[in-house]
Amino acid sequence: MKDELFENSVIYHHGQGWSVRRLAREYRCGRNRILRILRENEQRRAQGVKTLVPPKVYSSKLDPHKEYIQELLQKFEKITAQRIYEMILEKGYPGKISQVEVYVRSIRKSKMPEVIQCVETLPGQRAAHDWSDYIIEFTSSSAKPQKVTFFSYILAYSRRQYIEVVEDKTQQTLFECLVHAFMYFDGVAREIKGDNQKACVDRWECGQPIFNRHYLGFASHYGFRPLTIRPGRPMENLKVERPFYYLETNFLNGRIFRDKNDLKEQLRNWLTYVNDMRMHRTTRRRPIDMFVDEAPCLLPLPKTHYDTSLIVYRVVNQESCVNYQGYHYFVPGDHLFKSIPLRVTSNQVIVYSHDFRLLAEHPLAAKGDKGRYIGLPRTYTQTQSRLTLSQSKQRLSAMGKVMEAYVEKLVLHKKDPTFSLNTLLSLKVHYYTEDILKAVDRAMSHGVYDVKTIERFLKTHAQGRDAIKTLFDQIPDYED
Repeated sequence: MKDELFENSVIYHHGQGWSVRRLAREYRCGRNRILRILRENEQRRAQGVKTLVPPKVYSSKLDPHKEYIQELLQKFEKITAQRIYEMILEKGYPGKISQVEVYVRSIRKSKMPEVIQCVETLPGQRAAHDWSDYIIEFTSSSAKPQKVTFFSYILAYSRRQYIEVVEDKTQQTLFECLVHAFMYFDGVAREIKGDNQKACVDRWECGQPIFNRHYLGFASHYGFRPLTIRPGRPMENLKVERPFYYLETNFLNGRIFRDKNDLKEQLRNWLTYVNDMRMHRTTRRRPIDMFVDEAPCLLPLPKTHYDTSLIVYRVVNQESCVNYQGYHYFVPGDHLFKSIPLRVTSNQVIVYSHDFRLLAEHPLAAKGDKGRYIGLPRTYTQTQSRLTLSQSKQRLSAMGKVMEAYVEKLVLHKKDPTFSLNTLLSLKVHYYTEDILKAVDRAMSHGVYDVKTIERFLKTHAQGRDAIKTLFDQIPDYED
């Protein structure tokens, strides 16, 4: 099994001047393994190719109830884990109280005061990044004030800062912003500190962070060591938290913005002519002057930048399209009701088959576009999206023995079962295979061979594919 944390540590220390012999001795492994890790990393840095390796999906019985638990904690500050457990039992929670206790303990705010200590680092040694949201009213819009998200990346030694306006806080956006920051400074700090956002840290175990595998791959590509603050300790990232206060009081205060484009333009000018030129209160020097000393100490950029495209899995619906963010992208060929990968870049949606063959490339629909369908051919007709009886039976039987048995009995009860089988197959677009099989097993045990009954049961008892919005729409929905 690939160990991204081990590889990142090897790459980082090799960049610090450690020899292959020393690395093998310190990590107690063969030199061939060290050489292979370094060789593969250099190849990735040069080629910039992102392989399609599907990660495993691990879920918890508590996941559907976490949002409700957070609402309870906000509404009732002193509510106990026992009472929360009793309330989510009424919502259908099938697990035990131990999971609830661990989750409540992890998100409950600590009231203990903390000591603030600002640590100075060497030039090029460390940087930090974070997000911050502000409500801004634009003069050209008659709508209500809008929430605008800022991304900040700051060098710890010189305090020179890069700020960008973003649309969301996904992992893809984080990677793109970090790449922009690296290009802005023409180099990478040896250590980069962030908070415990899911884009960077999956969880904590034994007091140590378990970094996200994609974030570790990104860190290895650029050669830096990822760091994070302890949960509930935002002041550990003070060097990026405090500049947001300066952004709020100096840039956003006393300025009028026509729209987001005007905001971005004024932000670029402010970074160059105000933020870089100010006399920093702590260092007593201008950030641009200190950057002259820090720039030579930054790590050089690779020949190719990290592939920040997003890989998502979608099921092809009955119209031979896949849904991404409310828009339907056409999928050529015979792929109805199959789960296929999409590569989403900043301006394009690339469609692959289930065995990763390129099928189509479509422009990414911008928010607010009126057209619902993207990439439909002129000769497209609804007859293209119909499956024959044998095709429907084959694809349904692949879902499991329970479905195979139900299909055989359904064919015997219907004169023309094609429509019912296609309707049953189309449920994969909106529901997970596991839930569909449970509903089918229940229907077969009661002798019910009406697909509409199964669909009503799923609407009442099953969680739809789009019902839970995760922070990063990146984990594929695999079919059993």
